[in-house]
Amino acid sequence: MSTPSPLLSRPGAVEAAGPDAGVAAHYGEPLREQRALAAGTAVVDLSHRGVVTVTGPDRLSWLNTLSSQQVAALAPGESSELLLLSVQGRIDFDARVVDDDVTTWLIVEAAEAAPLAEYLNRMKFMLRVEIADASAEWAVVGSTKAVPDWSGRLAWQDPWPHVSAGGYSYATVSEESHPGLERPWFEYLIPAAELEAAVDGRPLAGVLAAEALRVAAWRPRIGAETDDKTIPHELDLLRTAVHLAKGCYKGQETIARVHNLGHPPRRLVFLQLDGSQHTLPAAGSPVMAGERKVGAVTSVAQHHEMGPVALAVIKRSVAPDEILTVLDGDEPYPAVQELIVAPDAGQVVGRQTGFLRGPR
Repeated sequence: MSTPSPLLSRPGAVEAAGPDAGVAAHYGEPLREQRALAAGTAVVDLSHRGVVTVTGPDRLSWLNTLSSQQVAALAPGESSELLLLSVQGRIDFDARVVDDDVTTWLIVEAAEAAPLAEYLNRMKFMLRVEIADASAEWAVVGSTKAVPDWSGRLAWQDPWPHVSAGGYSYATVSEESHPGLERPWFEYLIPAAELEAAVDGRPLAGVLAAEALRVAAWRPRIGAETDDKTIPHELDLLRTAVHLAKGCYKGQETIARVHNLGHPPRRLVFLQLDGSQHTLPAAGSPVMAGERKVGAVTSVAQHHEMGPVALAVIKRSVAPDEILTVLDGDEPYPAVQELIVAPDAGQVVGRQTGFLRGPR
């Protein structure tokens, strides 16, 4: 969305910065808003998100050939997630996908919409597809529960943390005990002109609330947990965004080689931070094991129950029980790591023992 959200005119609204600029970080009471969002009584303005549409009879089969996910038979209203990868298997785009039997809707980060539309237009060749960046015409609103009187509106439901068909979990916990189960997530598509009327009378939460719930759910976000070297294995994205049995697509060789024979060089980890400083380290702060830098914080949040928490991407070789320190300038933040991606993730061919559980 190129212009700031009209909901920034609501009382107490404080605009977010960085990738969430254009919508409210909070409306004056961040933790109360977070509790309401977690309970499903509040909704969050995500109208800065990018929306790319793909129409035409070849749209699903075409997206299937380009992406990591099996979407050729995606049913109307069914939600999925797909990645577009480089030849080296690195993540170029991560799109939330839902189809309404006429149009395939791709919900992406604000900065990704124009580049994604441009890329898709270059790849359509002679196929019967039309691509448009519809970000200015459509708004996105998030919720942890289905909104009853929005039942006629198209919504993407996050498949996380369930392991999708053809996917694989790199987490050290079972699907049944994954903390992501505490965060069901819906993103509704609403015409931008109807945004104010659609949320009228509903409690609003800012994106700080949504981010805190995302971090607690171990849910990676492109542009936060990713850099120009990220492969899906490092973030446990094989569980929702990769179909390991589908046909050829760009980057598939890396996906298969690391999964079957190798190990991802880095791993996503959840950090419980020392809250005694009453401050939060900045995203990008180095993660230290003693005097050695082993990674960087990617997302930081103040959770309404757990206090200060973070996601970080660290070297695979870091011992699972090692106490880490986040260093923001001269300020150290002791951090206890909780495993997300197993240190021995990958190399599933011939696997006998280790942290990982086999597919169900």
